[in-house]
Formats: sequence, structure tokens, C-alpha cells
Amino acid sequence: MRTKLGFITAPLGVLAIAVPAIAHHSWPVEYDAKKPVSVQGVVSKVEWTNPHTHFYVDVKDEKGNVTTWNFEMASTLALERSGWSRKTLSVGEQVQVKGFGGRAVTSRAIANSIINSAGKSLFVAELGQ
Repeated sequence: MRTKLGFITAPLGVLAIAVPAIAHHSWPVEYDAKKPVSVQGVVSKVEWTNPHTHFYVDVKDEKGNVTTWNFEMASTLALERSGWSRKTLSVGEQVQVKGFGGRAVTSRAIANSIINSAGKSLFVAELGQ
């Protein structure tokens, strides 16, 4: 009986561990390293959430049309370990953001460089960290 129970519970235990690992994606799945982006605009929203922090930047083109970019960063814990807080990036702040564009959504990107209106570079972890 114990052997049967072991044959049933062992695969379930392995499955329980494997599912979260499979569910978490690597950035190349959603973003393209061959599509660098650079935008300048105003932060309109900051989502300090897990598993990834997002912030949104309203960018005006030459005609005055606004496109809202969705930038992804690391988890809140990883950002906090790098010196970030909820107040590091504020709504209404002018920023220049560089990163890599989304594969499916053109106004979505992963950020790897942020410079605020004072010219201060805000540290963003290298991709893959």
C-alpha cells in the first residue's frame, strides 16, 4: 500500500514544483532584443506589483497624438534590492526610457534604462537578472 501511495504522491509533488517554473516566462518570449525602443514622455501610471512591476508612459508624436507605452521591469523585491521604492518613479514625471519592444504589442516593452527629468539615471537591472 505504501508503495502505491508513493507512486501516486511523488509525481504529484514533482508536478506541483514544476508548474510554477514552467508558468514563469523568460523575457525573450515576450520581447525582441532586435527591436530596441527609446521613448520620452510622462509617467501616467505605476503598478508596483508582482511578479513584475509595470509603469506606463504617455508619449506624444509630432501630430499631438498620445500613445501609452507599457514598460515592464523586475519584481518589486528585485527592484527594492536595487534601491528602488514606490516613490522612485512618480506619476507626472517626465522620463526617457530605453528598452526592447514587445513581440505582439508594439507599445509594450521591457525597460533597461530610465532617465528622469533631472537627468538622473535610475538603475534598472540588466535583462536576464
